[in-house]
Amino acid sequence: MTRDEAWKIVCEFVQSDGLRKHMLAVEACMVAYARQAGADEETYAITGLLHDFDWEVHPNLPDHPTKGEAILEARGVSAEIRRAILSHADFTGVKRESAMEKTLFACDELSGFLTACSYVRPSRSIHEVDVKSVRKKLKDKAFARAVNRDDVINGAAELGVDLDAHIEFCIQAMRDRAELLGLQGTV
Repeated sequence: MTRDEAWKIVCEFVQSDGLRKHMLAVEACMVAYARQAGADEETYAITGLLHDFDWEVHPNLPDHPTKGEAILEARGVSAEIRRAILSHADFTGVKRESAMEKTLFACDELSGFLTACSYVRPSRSIHEVDVKSVRKKLKDKAFARAVNRDDVINGAAELGVDLDAHIEFCIQAMRDRAELLGLQGTV
C-alpha cells in the first residue's frame, strides 16, 4: 500500500475535515519520528493516516478500531500497520511492542491537543504554540477535555522520551506542515 492509496481510504471513510486534519497531524508527527530513527517513512505515514479511518463508521468503543481492522485487511493493508492501529487503543489487548506502535500511541492524543492549543492562540497558529503553554493547558482539565492526559504522558514514557522534548518535537513536525493542517494561522 502506498501513502496515496491510504489517503484514498481516508477520503472514502472520513467526511469530517477536522478528523482528516487530525489524521494528517498524526502522520506529520509519525513521519518526523521515522525520519529521526531511520525507519520507513511511508509505513509510518500510512499508519498515522489510517489509525482513525473508521471513527465515523464505528464511533463507539470497542468497535473502533477493532471492526476497522477487517476493512483494512480486505484493502490489503499490511499486518504490521493493522497491528499498530489496534495497539493504539488499550482496550483491544494488543500490546504496543514495536517502535512504530509506540510512536502512534505517543503522537495520537498529543497531536489533537496541539491542534486545540493552536486554535486558542490569537492567530490560530501552531507557530505560536510552545512547550510551556502546552504544559499549562495540560493542567487545565476543562481545556480540550476529550484529550486523555494520561495517554499524552504515558505515550512519551512508552516512547522513551522526555515529555517536554516530545511536545517540542511534535510541535515542530506540525509546524512543518502547518498549511496542510490548517494551522498556519492568520496575520
